[in-house]
Amino acid sequence: MKQLIFIFLFTVLQCNTASLWAQNIPEDVALEKDEFEDSFYESLKQKGIENYDKAIIELEKCLKIQPNNATIYFELGKNYLEQKEYKKAYESFEKATKIDPNNRWFWVGMYDVCYENKEFEKAIPIVLKLIEFKKEYKEELVSLYMNADQYDNALELINELNDQVGKLEMREIYKSEILQDPKFHSAERVNLLEQIKKNPKEESNYIALIFLYNKNNQEELAQQIAKKLELEIPNSDWAKVSLFKLYLKNNDGENAVKAMNFVLGSMKIDQKIKHRIFNEFLLFIKDKPQFDSDLEKAVSYFDTDKSIEVAKELGKFYHNKKNWEKAIRFYEIQLKKIPDELETALLLFECYTEKGNFDVIEKKVETFIQIYPTQPQFYYYLGLAYNQKGTYKKAKDVLESGLDFVVDNPKLEINFNIQLGEAYNGLGDLKKKEYYFSKAESALKNKN
Repeated sequence: MKQLIFIFLFTVLQCNTASLWAQNIPEDVALEKDEFEDSFYESLKQKGIENYDKAIIELEKCLKIQPNNATIYFELGKNYLEQKEYKKAYESFEKATKIDPNNRWFWVGMYDVCYENKEFEKAIPIVLKLIEFKKEYKEELVSLYMNADQYDNALELINELNDQVGKLEMREIYKSEILQDPKFHSAERVNLLEQIKKNPKEESNYIALIFLYNKNNQEELAQQIAKKLELEIPNSDWAKVSLFKLYLKNNDGENAVKAMNFVLGSMKIDQKIKHRIFNEFLLFIKDKPQFDSDLEKAVSYFDTDKSIEVAKELGKFYHNKKNWEKAIRFYEIQLKKIPDELETALLLFECYTEKGNFDVIEKKVETFIQIYPTQPQFYYYLGLAYNQKGTYKKAKDVLESGLDFVVDNPKLEINFNIQLGEAYNGLGDLKKKEYYFSKAESALKNKN
């Protein structure tokens, strides 16, 4: 059984020792061969049970018999590596490569030591040698260049691999990291222009170049690439993103709307980019009422977006500008989407009040009182509407009910007292009218 094992293990060893044995007498040959095989077999056994010291002793016995056997140095290197004796491990693997430079695994041993020690620069020439055996080691070389801060070499190799074998997520992460430094932008622009020329139908290269130009505030160059992308790939979502900005810059609202609708309907474009485009369009049309219907259509694209309530935010935009009519329209759109949303409802009733839409308030606010029976603002708006319509008894009743729910809100309490004064004035109860007006006046003085 032992002889069968050594037929497998000593294929390499026999090549290295044949000439040596040929020079000895037959008895010595047999003796040395037995001693060598016994020691080598024992070293493997000891390594298998993690007795690395004993394995090394046995391998040293082998070296006395065959001092130029590369396999023995390789086995020594592996045992030293297990013991974390990195200097001895490296030297052993290195001796193996000098005896037999064509064995890939000897070079792998040297690389393993460097990797364990994080000696990335030292590992680079070793991996360059390994690439002669196997091209796949280029991926390892990319990581080494990154760890050794050799970003120029890393970027060149990344682009080479992207071109030859296709993109890889890890490489793209490395590339993104490299391109944080503007000094590499020029080289990357050259690469991307070459890739576009070579592969005019590959959209990602245009996108990367547009992004790079925009990052460097070279908007005109970015627009040129966007136009080129649209020519080569007419339905490119990303071309529309860049062209949208160009249309806005040229005050071309009609084409801007087309580009925006295309982007907002795209499944490829990130929601953050869609939000930015929407906001840019909103600023563009603030004095252009002819685009109101386009704005409403744009809002509809965000109906399922949970990250931001576009209609409500748009309502707030017009609210702050005191454009009550537009604010009302978008708040109502938001409430169709989420009918019981408290903040939007309160903002909407504030706008109704500013517009004097008291019939609408009376009609709608009772629904919200049923949903939020302890929310005093709704009682206030309903009482206000009743007063404005001259139904003072209803105003008094609803305002007195709502006042009980006012807590730590001096401004709202003042407003309640004013409206109660108005209600009692309408009912002809001058004593209570003066009582509530004086309460409101006193609270207002204290507030100021």
